[in-house]
Amino acid sequence: MKLTIKQWSPLPGFGLTLGYGVLYLSLIVLLPLAALVAKVTSLTWVQFWDIVTDARVVESYKLTFGASLTAALVNAVFGLVVAWTLVRYEFPGRKILDAIVDMPFAMPTAISGIALATIYAPNGWIGSLLAPLGIKTAFTPLGITIALIFIGLPFVVRSVQPALQELDVELEDAARSLGATRWQTFRRVIFPLLFPSLLTGFTLAFARALGEYGSVVFISGNMPMKTEITSLLIIFKLEEYNYEGAAAIATVMLAFSFIILLFINTAQWWFSRHQRRA
Repeated sequence: MKLTIKQWSPLPGFGLTLGYGVLYLSLIVLLPLAALVAKVTSLTWVQFWDIVTDARVVESYKLTFGASLTAALVNAVFGLVVAWTLVRYEFPGRKILDAIVDMPFAMPTAISGIALATIYAPNGWIGSLLAPLGIKTAFTPLGITIALIFIGLPFVVRSVQPALQELDVELEDAARSLGATRWQTFRRVIFPLLFPSLLTGFTLAFARALGEYGSVVFISGNMPMKTEITSLLIIFKLEEYNYEGAAAIATVMLAFSFIILLFINTAQWWFSRHQRRA
């Protein structure tokens, strides 16, 4: 008879840990979401449909999802470049640059929005340079996208950095010794290893952008049918004491966000599994 000795662990057992985890998740996440959905049940289907398909609401959906996706894609590219620079190169001021990446985390979003609106206004430092070129930034969808890029960049950089630090440089040397060019080495050796982390950063940046309010409200101009994001429209509904309308719009955003994030996470799981098999 084989005697098995259970390895001691400073943490409680699986059952207790799972129970506490589920309870905490339910209280912090699931219960508020359930309350949101329950608020919508006071509406009839016709009332719900009229609210969520109103022309003003639909335009806010288009702007919110379009700007968030654009910002996340831009951050995926340049976040990778920033992370690569911070990990692979030693230069004066690298620690300072690394700390600056976290500034959007530390700054209140309202301050970020005011700063961006000031800089990109027609008489601002950057806006005054773009105005003669016919490029209007503040109070346009472009300004909203810039604000979302600003708040989403750290998510990509901090997701990719650990993967870059753990990347074995010998793999690149081996590819180079076999005659691979720099582009071939990056495309076939480096990028497949970084892609799961990059996709995680993209997902986090995209999710944060969908629900962003403070940094966008000042630079957007909040013009209905033009620069009005969905979060702002929900706030307007609440200020009018139209709680059912706000809950209906928020539920649609929640559903779309869940579907998109589920698709992205499924793609990430499939890619990681395929990579392990390869």
